[in-house]
Amino acid sequence: MINLVIMARCLKPVYTENHVVENKFLQGIIANPARRTLEKEKIDSLGKLSDYSENELMKFHGFGKNTILKLKNYMEQNNFSLKS
Repeated sequence: MINLVIMARCLKPVYTENHVVENKFLQGIIANPARRTLEKEKIDSLGKLSDYSENELMKFHGFGKNTILKLKNYMEQNNFSLKS
């Protein structure tokens, strides 16, 4: 029994070594497929996002009318807007 306690104290949890912190940009605002697309395109701020038009974003995977509406509302609240 003592050996099990000693062994348990020596083991590191696997999840702490393999855990990768995800980008939190727009988390809770838009769905994950759209967020992953933005991450892939290296768009990680509202400033970079404002360089794109609605039509350009609609071509990305995960972007539809609902996502664009949510983005526009969020950007407006933070004094940003999409390119015209």
